[in-house]
Amino acid sequence: MIELSHIEKKFGDNHVLRDISLTLTEGSVTALVGPSGGGKSTLLRCINLLEIPTSGAIHIGEARLAFTSGRKPGWTEVQKLRRQTGMVFQNFQLFPHQTAIGNVMEGLLTVLKWPADKARARALELLEKVGMAHKADAWPSTLSGGQQQRVAIARALAPSPRVLLCDEPTSALDPELAEEVVEVLSRLAREGTTMVMATHDLRLASRVAHHVVFLDAGVVVESGAPRDIFQAPERERTKRFIASLNTAVSYDI
Repeated sequence: MIELSHIEKKFGDNHVLRDISLTLTEGSVTALVGPSGGGKSTLLRCINLLEIPTSGAIHIGEARLAFTSGRKPGWTEVQKLRRQTGMVFQNFQLFPHQTAIGNVMEGLLTVLKWPADKARARALELLEKVGMAHKADAWPSTLSGGQQQRVAIARALAPSPRVLLCDEPTSALDPELAEEVVEVLSRLAREGTTMVMATHDLRLASRVAHHVVFLDAGVVVESGAPRDIFQAPERERTKRFIASLNTAVSYDI
């Protein structure tokens, strides 16, 4: 289980997140949606402590960390919680000097100190899962954006994190390449991978997520099943946001 309790985040006088509490069950997929600047990416980054909350608490599995203004958590505390998560970034962020399989192996070798043969077997297994085993020895510069993102997903899954965090995983891709990534994430969702994703892509959210959280101005405006949020939102702010989107959304979840 992942539990966020009363999360606040301030950047100076800018109050980005305001008293956010969410409980996310294991095996579920949660989509964070909302306008740019609404707080969804900041909230995602707070879960794995790329951004340190100003106050509140985060509980992932056996790891729990509370935050108070003026106290910076220790590195050991941060790493204990961060190692429960895997992160997929908007712009892939593959290591350009490593092949696809090298990218997936890197964390297993340098952080977890796995032997090379074990790390290679794990990396090949995950590249197969995301449909990239045939490109194991390819350099990132030779791969399409969709292929790079699939390698990035494999890399994030390598240490078997409790939750996979995806920050706008399709926004840097054209629709055809984005579909490759949507299909991979859909397959992971069907297999029971716990995921939290910040996204503007309502097609992705509607196909993959079990639960949608709509954020605006740093607060949770409304949450519920994708069909309810996208087809019959209760709050006026949510209605305006959904109406403003021109994306054709499929609700066949």
